Amino acid sequence: MRALWKGHIRFSLVTIPVRIYNALDTAQTVSFNLLTREGHHPVAYEKKDKITGKVLRNEDIVKGYQYEPGQYVIMEPDDFEKIKIKSTRIIEIQGFVKADEIHPTLYETPYFIGPDGEVAAKTYALLAAALKETGRVGVGTVVLRDRETPVLIQHQDGGMMLYRLRYPAEVRNIREVPQLIEARADKEQLKLAKSLIDSMSVKFSSIAMEDHYTLVLKKLIQAKVEGREIITVEEAEPEVTDIMTALKESIARARQKPMEKAKGKTAVRSAAKTVRRKAG
Repeated sequence: MRALWKGHIRFSLVTIPVRIYNALDTAQTVSFNLLTREGHHPVAYEKKDKITGKVLRNEDIVKGYQYEPGQYVIMEPDDFEKIKIKSTRIIEIQGFVKADEIHPTLYETPYFIGPDGEVAAKTYALLAAALKETGRVGVGTVVLRDRETPVLIQHQDGGMMLYRLRYPAEVRNIREVPQLIEARADKEQLKLAKSLIDSMSVKFSSIAMEDHYTLVLKKLIQAKVEGREIITVEEAEPEVTDIMTALKESIARARQKPMEKAKGKTAVRSAAKTVRRKAG
């Protein structure tokens, strides 16, 4: 695994040399090339003036910030140089907080953190263990691509993870969602809903997390490569049922599953006894 970044984690007077690795497997992503329908030639990307249609070179293009409709302030490369932050190669931890204080909408890209060398391994392991024991996560900043970025560090399976975070001001307020009204849940419906949730409560590890779209897409591509016929199945629209009826039927179905498993186990034990009797 190749490191993407090399530097230090620093909090108070403690400094730990670390390396950062990509936690996402981009090889799992299916990508496509744009081709012409006739001849299957690669399609070039051209930047054009939307008004004149003229094809532009990179040096013909500038960055502009629209401060009023149709009015732009032009930013030259020299302007960006003035506000560049010097990269210190240090993840500066500003404090340790409880993980549930950070809203899920702030989490962005995950990375693995590893120690940079044998000497760093002991200090690295110490911080990882301390984060696990305290249930805290470190929040701080690091300079990436000339921009200061908020980050979070947490314990993960004996090691540590780093998450790039969004700034809270970047996330919209959920109250802006249309038709999000203040509605009180019916007590009887709420009781049934809680009962259904309890009956369906499982460990996250027991839920199959698979990208079914990508799996089907890969099978479709392979079928086309092999020249086989592709069959599609149209999905039926789910039937909308009265909420009370749906809740009651769902609870009844959820309760039947453990019974069916128990019956299955009983049947297996009975069959085993029968086999033993015949053998005897």
